[in-house]
Amino acid sequence: MHIGLIGGIGPAATLVYYDALSRQCAQAGERLHLTIANADTREMIANMEAGRPDLQAVIFARYIDQLRAGGCEAAAITSMGGHFCIEQLKPLSSLPIISTVPALDACLAARGYGTVGVMGTRAVMNSGIYGVQAARVIVPEGDDLEAVHANYLGIAVAAAATPEQIAFFHAQGRKLIDRGADVVILGGTDLSVAFADNPGYPILDSALVHAEVIGRVAMDKASVADFA
Repeated sequence: MHIGLIGGIGPAATLVYYDALSRQCAQAGERLHLTIANADTREMIANMEAGRPDLQAVIFARYIDQLRAGGCEAAAITSMGGHFCIEQLKPLSSLPIISTVPALDACLAARGYGTVGVMGTRAVMNSGIYGVQAARVIVPEGDDLEAVHANYLGIAVAAAATPEQIAFFHAQGRKLIDRGADVVILGGTDLSVAFADNPGYPILDSALVHAEVIGRVAMDKASVADFA
């Protein structure tokens, strides 16, 4: 299946998806049929901060129209934060959307996690990863939540993490583990750049979970309907 990705939100996240999909298909001996539409990180962040998922859904729908015109048969958003408008986008989309939420639910259930810690944007954290049901979700508390949100957006725009940001996120993850999390979910796709080194506790990259499902759909080994 020809997959269309909404990328560029941010650039580092897009590379994570592209690399994971390329490797997965190559290892399976399959050809990857992929087109990427480059969205605007700052525009998405502005709509997220303004609480306007409706506006962002219209923007994403236009990118999906472009992907469909290019021959794509299903679409995915390469940003956990970008899923803040997923419910508004679904009725506007000209292609079926492979969502990260059912992908995460399936993964958490399969691994048997009881409690998961999450870091990402404010929307991701406050929504408990947009309503994931397979595990209890805990997030940073008080001022820590806003600090995680702000630092994450900084990484997303820069497509890189400073040593101070890396230390900050590793410490925040440790707090979640100390509060009872079995694993810390990187609920922001760009967080992978802050966790290139082992932080000393279990982590689960939501981008890689999502990409694995997209890859299975691309190779016709899973149905889009199961992850819509």
